[in-house]
Amino acid sequence: MKRRILLVDDEVAVLLTMKAVLEISGFDVDTAASAREGKSKLRTHEYHMVISDMRMENDASGAEVIAAARSASYHPAVALLTAFPVAEEDWQTMGADKMLVKPMHTRILLQQIEKLLASHEAKLSIWSKPAPGAGDEAVEGLAAAVKSAGRKTPAKRPVRKTAVGKKGATARAKPAKKR
Repeated sequence: MKRRILLVDDEVAVLLTMKAVLEISGFDVDTAASAREGKSKLRTHEYHMVISDMRMENDASGAEVIAAARSASYHPAVALLTAFPVAEEDWQTMGADKMLVKPMHTRILLQQIEKLLASHEAKLSIWSKPAPGAGDEAVEGLAAAVKSAGRKTPAKRPVRKTAVGKKGATARAKPAKKR
């Protein structure tokens, strides 16, 4: 199955060039030439990833597309595409997983997209697995928390402190037991 990407950019040359590069690399690519068109496609189709230009019709267009992607029930990976880089905390606050700066070499672009998709898919698979001993209520509660937050990150739970293992690696934190 091909992974689907929605590419949103008001510069037709960028849109068509990136579409061709991504399709040659095995992706199924939909395009949108405006934030409005991008938001519409997010409501009617499912994507593994959304790549949106930051500034299109107005300075907030990219943020609007990112917000629409974050509210999608299928939780796509989201990358912000821009020729005008912003601080990391700014694009993360917008809800993007990654910032891609144009122009970019094709090989680097594809590496970054593959890396983001792999890490995003790993996060989604972790969230879809219930904790050992967790009932359906715990899974439903986590899904509701993710959906209500409009982000991919699950609600914070109290955790037990864990010991430091070999080579300074911390063991995975376990949820605190209910009392």
